[in-house]
Amino acid sequence: MTTLLQGALAGAAAGAAGTTALNTVGYLDMVVRARPASSTPEVTVEKLSEAVHVQVPGDRKERENRTAGLGPLTGIAAGVGMGVALGVARAAGWRPSTAVTYVVAGVGALIGTNGPMTVLKVTDPRTWALKDWIADIVPHAAYAAVTVAVVEGLDP
Repeated sequence: MTTLLQGALAGAAAGAAGTTALNTVGYLDMVVRARPASSTPEVTVEKLSEAVHVQVPGDRKERENRTAGLGPLTGIAAGVGMGVALGVARAAGWRPSTAVTYVVAGVGALIGTNGPMTVLKVTDPRTWALKDWIADIVPHAAYAAVTVAVVEGLDP
């Protein structure tokens, strides 16, 4: 049990580092292309709140502010959660090549973030232009690279 807990903690650290890399690349993209921040995380929180019949508390302005905080937290949770999954899998003996781990981390993070948005009909990746795919994949590739480097580096 201690080994799995150690794997989870190493994975959480790796996922947090990867999430920082993803956010950094995303923010740099906003600077370079002068693009606005995406509203999809907040819309996802609103749709999820409706789907589970649990309203974000407060008056209209307070709900907007809370939703603005909850949106990015869902991305952090997905990134750290993917890292935990990788860390636990490694602690349980899963030892694929670095390339396979990289693909699993990147695809897992893409699904973890875009999956709920797609299911809730906030976005439809089938309609994305190439530039939209690139803008989404590049930060997730940075996430995968950093997460895998850290989770492998923390492996005893």
